[in-house]
Amino acid sequence: MYFFSDLARFVLYTIGRYRVKVVRKNLRLAFPDKSEKELKTLEKKFYDHFFDTLLEMMKSMTISQEEIHKRYVFTNLEVLKKYEDTNQSIMLVMGHYANWEWVMCMGDFVKHEGFGIYTPLANKKIDSLIRKIRKRNNAELISRYNTVRVMLKHRAEHKLALYGLISDQSPQMRHAHHWAKFLGVTVPVYAGAEIMAKKFDAAVVFMKVEKVKRGYYNATFQVISDTPKEVPNYQITDTFNQLLEAEIRKKPEYYLWTHNRFKHKDKVPDEYKHL
Repeated sequence: MYFFSDLARFVLYTIGRYRVKVVRKNLRLAFPDKSEKELKTLEKKFYDHFFDTLLEMMKSMTISQEEIHKRYVFTNLEVLKKYEDTNQSIMLVMGHYANWEWVMCMGDFVKHEGFGIYTPLANKKIDSLIRKIRKRNNAELISRYNTVRVMLKHRAEHKLALYGLISDQSPQMRHAHHWAKFLGVTVPVYAGAEIMAKKFDAAVVFMKVEKVKRGYYNATFQVISDTPKEVPNYQITDTFNQLLEAEIRKKPEYYLWTHNRFKHKDKVPDEYKHL
């Protein structure tokens, strides 16, 4: 599989220059103190990992449970299991870092029923393929447009649920209710996980992923709050972004730099320009 990853990198990056302009712009914004040589090295390392991630996502369709459990290790599942005893649902927040696809195999280890909250793709065939891949490991997908309705239904059914959210997206400007520094740049931040956690009194847990070596990952959980209604507004969101930023700065090549994360940086409202 990794032979094809190397081949894809050569064709799409070395020759095709896939999203190189976006990646370079993002890296320069996030790491203004790095030299052009350092940024170039970081760019190459990112693309090495990026194509591995794409192939690993496709491999999710055929990889055995035994193999994925060997390659994607949850180091402290007791953090999640304590909420089984208290019958509290969980908002599991993470970023586009290392490998976020294989987290779906967590359903083999916890009693919580897993649901991934995602944005449906305009291309119906690709969207169907992604849903098929992600459903293979005992996890259902919920469109972000139906999340509140589905969670209300789950609450009425007394369902013990774990909702996974990749929370580092750039929100649409009409939904940009909170801005913060992220990797040194003031941007709107996605606060949906915090809003839903407060509404449904769900524990908020951050998942940190470490790439051990090619094809092997460790995932570690850190509680942000299990009493979200008592936390001041946006503090949970800010804590998540701080944890994610620390993770990125440690090994920046494993972050998804092809996203145009800083596209709204020139639209900062006056009340946030002091950040």
